[in-house]
This record gives sequence, C-alpha cells and structure tokens, in this order.
Amino acid sequence: MTNGRYDIAMKKALLLALAFLTVAGVVLTGFYWFRNPERAVLDEAARRDAPGKFIRLSDGLTHYQIDGPDSGRVVLLAHGFSVPYYIWDSTAIHLSKAGYRVIRYDAYGRGWSDRPDIPYNDKLYERQIGELLDSLHIDGKLDFGGVSYGGYATGVYTGRHPDRVRSLILVDPVAGDTPARMSPIDNPIYGSYFFQTMGVPGMAAGQASDFIDASRFPDWADRYRVQMRYKGFGRALRSTQIERRGLDTDTLYSRVAAGGFPVLLIWGEKDVTVSFELNARVRKSIPNAQFEPIANAGHLPILEQAARTDSIILAFLAQQPKAVSRGQGR
Repeated sequence: MTNGRYDIAMKKALLLALAFLTVAGVVLTGFYWFRNPERAVLDEAARRDAPGKFIRLSDGLTHYQIDGPDSGRVVLLAHGFSVPYYIWDSTAIHLSKAGYRVIRYDAYGRGWSDRPDIPYNDKLYERQIGELLDSLHIDGKLDFGGVSYGGYATGVYTGRHPDRVRSLILVDPVAGDTPARMSPIDNPIYGSYFFQTMGVPGMAAGQASDFIDASRFPDWADRYRVQMRYKGFGRALRSTQIERRGLDTDTLYSRVAAGGFPVLLIWGEKDVTVSFELNARVRKSIPNAQFEPIANAGHLPILEQAARTDSIILAFLAQQPKAVSRGQGR
C-alpha cells in the first residue's frame, strides 16, 4: 500500500471513529436527559409553598418542622435513607397531641433541604443534628428517634453525645454488614452517570417494598417524586451509598449502649428492607434495649401499624425522667 492510500485509509478510520463517538455521545446524552428526573434547581421560588420552616446551618439550608406545645419535652425524629421527614407524620401527630415538642427535619440531599456537593458521611449527619439543636436553642437532654437509616444518624449522634440524650428510639434501623466491595456507582468516571440513569429513576416505585401492602398508601410514590425534581438528589444518595461502604453497625450500636441511656428497639416482623432477623445483631450490641417486634408490618411499622407503634413509643417515653429540655425552638 502506498503512503497516499495509507493516509486515506487512516483518515477514513478516524472519521468513522469520530462519527461513532459523536453518535455515542448524542445517544448517551439523550438517554441521560430522558432518564434523569432532576430538572429544576431547589431555590427560594421552589420552596415557596413548602410546609415547615428553614434554617441556615454551616452546610446549607435545613428544612424542619416543630409540632406540639412550646413547653413540651423535646423529641427529635430522623428519617431514613431517602424518604423525607413526612415519614414520621403519624408519630409526630400522636406525640404532639400527648404534649411533646416534636422536631423533624430533612437530612441534606433529601426533601426540601439543600444538596451540598460534599461527602454524605457520619460527620455530616452528626453536624446537622447538632447545629439544628443549637440554632433552635435546644439544650439539656432530649429524646431521639430514628427510622431505618435515621437509626444510623441518631445512633452516631447519641453515641458521641450521650450527655444530650434522655432516650433513643430505633425503628427498623440499619444493621448488619455493609458490603465493602466496589460497585459501578463507585467508579469516578461513569459512576454518577450510571446511578443517575439506572438507580434514581426507579426509587419512587421502589419504596413500595417497605410495606406489606403498599396499596394502603396510594400517594406514597408521588410524594417521594417531588424531591426527585431538584438537582443534587441523586448525587447525595450516591455519596451516601459510597460513604457507607464497610459500615460497622455493631460498633456503632455498642457505642450507643455505652452511653447508658434507655433504648427502645422496634422492628416490623415482615421487614424485607432491613431483615427482621438482624434485630439479634442490634440487641447483642445494646443488650439492655427494650425490644418490641411488630406483627403484620414491614419496614415501616410507624405507618403500617401506627396505633400500636405509637402507643409503645408513648409508653416508653413516659418511663423516662420528667425533666424537660430547655429551649422552645422557633
């Protein structure tokens, strides 16, 4: 082959490669746009009709709500991996009616709270809880509650700040071994694309697995989809999953036990999200925990068996010292 023919062949090959890359880029970009539900920026205009209140902390705006009398004993409730604070609606209503001052908040990256581009790790969750309480001028001991991943968040905070804790309520908390192995979402090149196109779009429908009978909660997926509109949601969840690699929950809950405060452990007997059998691991780490299995409930007994679960929580809280936290919040 002469040099001229060789050059022509090389040019054709390069043009074909360039055409292929261009088409591939267009397809991948189109697929990302089609699959990614995040279309809007979470700004003041987007939050105009949001319930509750907002407060600026060091990592951004935190969305929160306070229910119950100003003079009530303070209970702080943390939601799970991705469902915002409305997951506690039923419990907040019952506690506030019983005279408790109930604080709920959206963790960063979820609900109406900001989605900072930072690692979503234990330090962030600890910092958000502590700064929220300080900003609301809540001091003294208070009661904490965490459902699912909120059990991790409150477990981290209460284990490190036992002087702030009157009691802790764990509902189907994260437990057991978290795989340390890498997955496609960890890849620094394509991990974000993969998670945003293959993971995020199905999250709303996937919440049905938390229930035995999701038809009892027909608006659950639609309520969840609201937060999915705003940029940064998927990034926050992906970071959370990456940061939890190799999470040692046994040590986490052992630290809680060392705090010496009362712990209530509630678990739906038909939980398939965090298997019911894992309660044994948590109870081994917190041997003095009061354990309450809930029949006919999946991962969210606070909703599927709300009356029974709320009655257990109220009875548990009534057993604790009567002194109230100082600070009414705002």
